Amino acid sequence: MKLVDWDLATATATRLVPPGPRLELAEAVATVEDLRQRAAEAEAHVSSYTGLPAGAEGVGFAVVDRPGWIRSNAATFADLVDPLLDTVLAKRAEALGPLMSAVGPRATGLEVGALLAYLSSRVLGQFELFGPAPTEGAPGGRLTLVAPNIVAAERSLGVEAPDFRLWVCLHEVTHRTQFAAAPWLHEHVRTLLRDYLGASDLDPAALVSRFRQAVRGLSDSVRGRSQLSLLELVQTPEQRVVLDKVTGLMSLLEGHADVVMDGVGPQVVPSVATIRSRFQQRRRSGGPIDRAVRRLLGLDMKMRQYAEGAEFVRAVVAAVGMDGLNKIWQSADLLPDAAEIRDPAAWLARTGTPPAITA
Repeated sequence: MKLVDWDLATATATRLVPPGPRLELAEAVATVEDLRQRAAEAEAHVSSYTGLPAGAEGVGFAVVDRPGWIRSNAATFADLVDPLLDTVLAKRAEALGPLMSAVGPRATGLEVGALLAYLSSRVLGQFELFGPAPTEGAPGGRLTLVAPNIVAAERSLGVEAPDFRLWVCLHEVTHRTQFAAAPWLHEHVRTLLRDYLGASDLDPAALVSRFRQAVRGLSDSVRGRSQLSLLELVQTPEQRVVLDKVTGLMSLLEGHADVVMDGVGPQVVPSVATIRSRFQQRRRSGGPIDRAVRRLLGLDMKMRQYAEGAEFVRAVVAAVGMDGLNKIWQSADLLPDAAEIRDPAAWLARTGTPPAITA
């Protein structure tokens, strides 16, 4: 039982995605090699700043174009989501019937393809946390940099290419370092997704009711009267509980990476202040339609996660030092939820993390 035609999603996305900046072959090859070197350089800086081990053996690394990013993410989500959906939905086949008749995997494939096309021109890089699960001696996952998007961003921002590329790599390598320090995170994320899908309500009447609420909410969102994303508009109360945990985790991961990239930056990225200022302005820019799409897809929520997560990390480091913060990678029980992200003192009290010893 499939909800998404992934082949159609991939074909749709690769057809819709706009072309990246024009590069001569020699320049394209040099860009790929330079990004690889910046990523390797970033590993040492991230390890030195965080105190976490560098150079996770067995972790893949790739520099891709936009269609490459689309194919990789479509395949990854198909491998991850389809088995989970099969398990969750097998018990609800009767309720699912009307939904599948009304929507169908091809229609969903077209929608997912359009979403992938939109995102593929905006993602600079990612650690594929939904990638292969870790095995003994190999932490799993893959670090990916989207070369045309990085080149397009550095050109539009008018910043020094070597500095910007290293700055981006510092953020993405930090994600790889996080998952190497906490290999249990892979299964934890899968569990959260399984719980989220399991909390869905496929009763047709309930679906229709939430759909109507979502339509009203979407209208308010487009007009700027609501900050809710499409995900938040259609989820059940039980899913909101799971999403609270997901929000806490993602805020931690993104905020920690932002703190590291800015903490390392002044020493190794001479123009970091200019880059940060212009990049923040880029995040806030865009026309009304683009801003509405970002809000509906939850991308504005992701920006809030960067800010709130960074504030949490800075507060914890100020109270207990970097070693105290690193305790967080030991187990899922030590992860903050969304409320603790906004109240670091509550996390410190719950985990009993002692203050750092200063000379």
